[in-house]
Amino acid sequence: MRDFDSLIPDWFKAFVQVGNDLIWSQYLIGLLLTAGIFFTISSKFVQIRWIPEMFRAIKEKPETLDSGEKGISSFQAFAISAGSRVGTGNIAGVATAIVLGGPGAVFWMWIIAIVGAASAFIEATLAQVYKVPDKDGGFRGGPAYYITKGLNQKWLGVVFAILITVTFAFVFNTVQSNTIAESLQTQYNVSPVITGAILAVITAVIIFGGVRSIANLSSAIVPFMAIIYVAMVLVILLMNFDQIIPMISTIIKSAFGIDQAAGGAVGFAVLQGVKRGLFSNEAGMGSAPNAAATAAVSHPVKQGLIQALGVFFDTILVCTATAIMILLYSGLEFGEGAVQGVAVTQSALNEHLGNVGGIFLTVAITLFAFSSVIGNYYYGQSNMEFLTKSKAALFVFRCLVVVLVFIGAVVKTETVWSTADVFMGLMAIVNIVAIIALSNVALSVMRDYQRQRQAGIRPIFRPEELEINLFGIECWGNKAQNQKDTTEKMNQ
Repeated sequence: MRDFDSLIPDWFKAFVQVGNDLIWSQYLIGLLLTAGIFFTISSKFVQIRWIPEMFRAIKEKPETLDSGEKGISSFQAFAISAGSRVGTGNIAGVATAIVLGGPGAVFWMWIIAIVGAASAFIEATLAQVYKVPDKDGGFRGGPAYYITKGLNQKWLGVVFAILITVTFAFVFNTVQSNTIAESLQTQYNVSPVITGAILAVITAVIIFGGVRSIANLSSAIVPFMAIIYVAMVLVILLMNFDQIIPMISTIIKSAFGIDQAAGGAVGFAVLQGVKRGLFSNEAGMGSAPNAAATAAVSHPVKQGLIQALGVFFDTILVCTATAIMILLYSGLEFGEGAVQGVAVTQSALNEHLGNVGGIFLTVAITLFAFSSVIGNYYYGQSNMEFLTKSKAALFVFRCLVVVLVFIGAVVKTETVWSTADVFMGLMAIVNIVAIIALSNVALSVMRDYQRQRQAGIRPIFRPEELEINLFGIECWGNKAQNQKDTTEKMNQ
């Protein structure tokens, strides 16, 4: 029951088609990969050599805020971003990538995760450096803030804030509700209208609870559902252990065009792998920094490391788990005419585990996707507060989020995914350019952290001790001097 799709204007559909053709060319893919490689080399493979440090940082307790309260912990900020990352991209997106790009798309998802983790480290570190106090006594930040404060380009910060608000709070949330509705309709024949109405009501109740309720909900749901999901895949692997090596061989051969029979030309495998990988792990897109900025940590690098870990958690662990299930499915077909999305994963699970598998996935996709709805909303709210302080505007924004959660459930799957691709690409372009321009700041902060760790002391960020001069800092070091430096720089 997706008749609502006919209400979408033809001009909007044409915009989405043209946008996809222009944005998702070899140029954007080249930009993403080049940026990831640049950050990997310039940081001396920080996403690999500091993996132990990532696990050390995620266990730290939050710092005490000026109000005397404990801030949001590193783990809670990680859970907010993971709540947005781990969703339909891991289940429906992986399935679509494999169907359209062949098994080789999985390999390119791994590549974008490995190099993208360096981009995630840079953008999250910058989000911490340039974060600002919020009205609730905590912090907020992200690309709109570091573009404005670090690059002194307010207009570009506004452009990004608008893009992320539309992309996550509106467009990506339609993808999440669409996948939940499709899963419930496939498994239980539940009308998308009913699903959309229920999701809209639950979303409306939660989004008025504030960031702390979002953090608490995400930190409770995400680890639990991820552990169960991966455990289920391990069971499937044990049942098919003799096919694991041939399956990995197929992925690699298909990635380089050695096994064309596996479906998908090399170029299309790269395209689908990068697109769906970026949608899933968000590395370099500029979304996760909004969550990273909320953490109360003693040094920005700690949250940069945790967000890099989040990319590995999302793609190397959860996306690979889904890919394994799908590639072991005997009924898998390739090409644009084949079944795509969550229905593929659902069929694979039904074959491996019987009806229990389909039922489990329905529950899992609902939890994954709804946690993403909440995480996506927070990104939008953070940037709405950057754009305006108006309570009326925030109220209208929240109402639109609820309406679009409903609309997403009742329109066609192809419409919401294509729209998401366009806005995701626009966001990535603006953010990648910004973090390349500010990379000297992030790398200087990284070296400061490393110096303190090597000296055997607990890293504490003091901007005045860096090898470069910073302006636009509000939450670190001598705040009075920071504000004076910022004012003088802005007046130049």
